Amino acid sequence: MATAAPARALTRPLPRSRPRARFSPRGLRRLGPNWYAPVMGTAIVGTAGAGLPGADGIPGPRTVCTAVWALSLALLLALLGARALHWAHHRDQARAHLLDPATAPFYGCLAMALTAVGGGALVVGRDWIGLPAALALDAVLFTAGTVVGLAAAVAVPYLLVVRRATPSPVWLLPVVAPMVSAALGPLLAARLPPGQGRQTLLFACLAMFGLSLLATLVMLPVVFARLVTTGSLPLALTPTLFLVLGPLGQSTTAAGNFADLAPDVVHLPHAVAAAAAVLYGVPVMGFALLWLALAGALVLRARRRGMGFTMTWWAFTFPVGTCVTGAESLGRHTGLAAFDVLAVALYALLVSAWAGAASRTVRGLVSGELLAGPRPAPVAPRPVTARTR
Repeated sequence: MATAAPARALTRPLPRSRPRARFSPRGLRRLGPNWYAPVMGTAIVGTAGAGLPGADGIPGPRTVCTAVWALSLALLLALLGARALHWAHHRDQARAHLLDPATAPFYGCLAMALTAVGGGALVVGRDWIGLPAALALDAVLFTAGTVVGLAAAVAVPYLLVVRRATPSPVWLLPVVAPMVSAALGPLLAARLPPGQGRQTLLFACLAMFGLSLLATLVMLPVVFARLVTTGSLPLALTPTLFLVLGPLGQSTTAAGNFADLAPDVVHLPHAVAAAAAVLYGVPVMGFALLWLALAGALVLRARRRGMGFTMTWWAFTFPVGTCVTGAESLGRHTGLAAFDVLAVALYALLVSAWAGAASRTVRGLVSGELLAGPRPAPVAPRPVTARTR
């Protein structure tokens, strides 16, 4: 009696370990719009740092901030190219992202990444590339980011309604994008010659301020109601609670920038404009600090329960950065040292959060975990057939 295994059983390839995702069209299949969040988070580190008390007159810190902005510009260019490859080689997946209520809100990150890098060009980038180039770069990125942001602010909420999506802080991303344009638009308007163009841009920014603020006031109660009625978010989504800080800090920043420009455009006394910015910004900043404490407590709770790193950790960066710029604005218009101290403390939190998210992102890219697909289910080996002579 003899036993012989079929030849195909002997030549069947051994099971391979999970392949690493490489920087190739095939490896970019899972590259979604949420990857623009690192660009936003990096850009705000540079621009917020340049506005800290005394930072503008010290060459060292400003050079570091400019270098960080340059890194955000490089990341934006690389990501735009990678996303173009994603659309060219994985059109089915890209279309699925557009129709997925859980992924489509992240197209607001694209808009905010464009405007954040563009605004940074005028704040710190001009030190290296010159004012004319910085102005041209900001004009292009601000225009593109504003158009994408306004489109997302309409299309994504429509998708969420018709698909009856579950409320999440991620819903705020598309409606916050116009607020970023509203906050950074005055920087560009200040470089325009007096006249219709400057006035049009300023009033457009005011309109986007109202659009984003009112949309946030509609969505935020829905998000909070979910927390109260259904409990805390899943562990991986818990960091997205920090997204609520985005419209709060950014609107405070926008109000301060309006106060700086309005006297030259609409002939409003500077004291009146500054008072309006302070009367709006101080209460909003107070609520932002309340939400920061609440979200931080929930994140610590989730961390104790095993929350690991995901790309949602980048929610710790840009929203906190907007609170830094908001505190800086209040410090300029009130002259109170308390707001300067608050800005420095929040910036320290921002840098710590950025360092943690960036290091883990690089580690995930090197290992291939962040761009790799889900693990395939284990397949049971086929039984070896035998025959008896």
